[in-house]
Amino acid sequence: MSRSGPVSPRGDLVRAAVLGLLGTRGASSRADIARALGVSPATVTQTTKELLQRELITELRSVPSNGGRPATLLGLVRAAGGAIGAKVTADHVAVVSVDLDGTVRAARSVPFDPLRPAALEALSGILKEVVAGHEGHLLGVGVGLPGAVDAQASGMVDAPTLGWSRVPVGRRLRDALGVPVLVDNDVNTLAAAQIVHGNGREHRSFMVVTIGLGIGCGMVNQGSVSRGAHGGAGEIGHIPVSADGPLCGCGNTGCLEAYIGEAGLVAAAAEAGAIGSGGTIADLAREARAGNPEARAVYADAGRLLGRTLAGVVHTVDPEMVVLMGEGVRDWQFWEAGFEESFRRRLMPARRNIRYLVESWTEDQWAVGAACLVLASPFDAEATGAQGELVRARLQTGPAAAR
Repeated sequence: MSRSGPVSPRGDLVRAAVLGLLGTRGASSRADIARALGVSPATVTQTTKELLQRELITELRSVPSNGGRPATLLGLVRAAGGAIGAKVTADHVAVVSVDLDGTVRAARSVPFDPLRPAALEALSGILKEVVAGHEGHLLGVGVGLPGAVDAQASGMVDAPTLGWSRVPVGRRLRDALGVPVLVDNDVNTLAAAQIVHGNGREHRSFMVVTIGLGIGCGMVNQGSVSRGAHGGAGEIGHIPVSADGPLCGCGNTGCLEAYIGEAGLVAAAAEAGAIGSGGTIADLAREARAGNPEARAVYADAGRLLGRTLAGVVHTVDPEMVVLMGEGVRDWQFWEAGFEESFRRRLMPARRNIRYLVESWTEDQWAVGAACLVLASPFDAEATGAQGELVRARLQTGPAAAR
């Protein structure tokens, strides 16, 4: 059964969670706060009394309620802070500065070569400049990248597409920037964004599936992003869907991503004659929009394979809903022709009504997702560890709580 809000906070985390909720979702009544956080009304009453005494929140106005006394809305006294998010790719870093409510203040893209000997120094330099230019109280920096991060405590990264193996990204960036830094797989950052601002905030368990250059998945269970034993949970793109098949970037053959990731789609389209041998994903999309039947068939076949595979993941994880995102959803109308029937047919009867949403996509969403690693910290102590504690301290006590 659906239940609004992230995992129920405990102890000192409640104060930060209340502040985070008012910052990310706006003015709320005490009853709404209790429902969203999954805590008792008595806990909210006591916590908000303390925050009112500390002048961190204020009573704004009363609104009609469903019977009884009007409900009083609470809001933040001041702008509690903002965050910086960075998405690292094989050729650039996208960076945004955001407010607590997710509003993007500034965005930029900087060329980046992860294979250069001083790549981490270059990344630190890019982020140092953004941190120095951030206006207002900075809660922390979130970094998303296409790889596995073993734990927030170390921030050690394995990212084959970047050419990185056991690279201490978290530690190096924390030392360089002097602010809390949280590092995670880029799809997990989108899951964090769903917890804070998206449709996922109305659910305790859901999946975020991305289609684009690769195929990824972020899984949220009981309000927390599931990262697995080594930070690599959700790699559905590397589920083997054939005994043999095209070579995947992971080194295996027959992976889902090798068939329906960007390179796989382009190869299938060239083989079908939908585009030329030197064609690109943009060429394939253009042909599909123009009505080319071969191009549309490539997308439909990809949709069928995605639907069949995703049905198996749903059976394994049992989410309340699935959110589809990524660059590939811009052409979802062509994927859907194969996906819907294949997905529903492969599900067990009891799961065939599961909801899936296709969200619109913009270029800065990866970086905004990275910033949401910071913004989600008030709600999830277990996942964010010591860096999350630093973020929560900054949220509650202001600039004096700097590391």
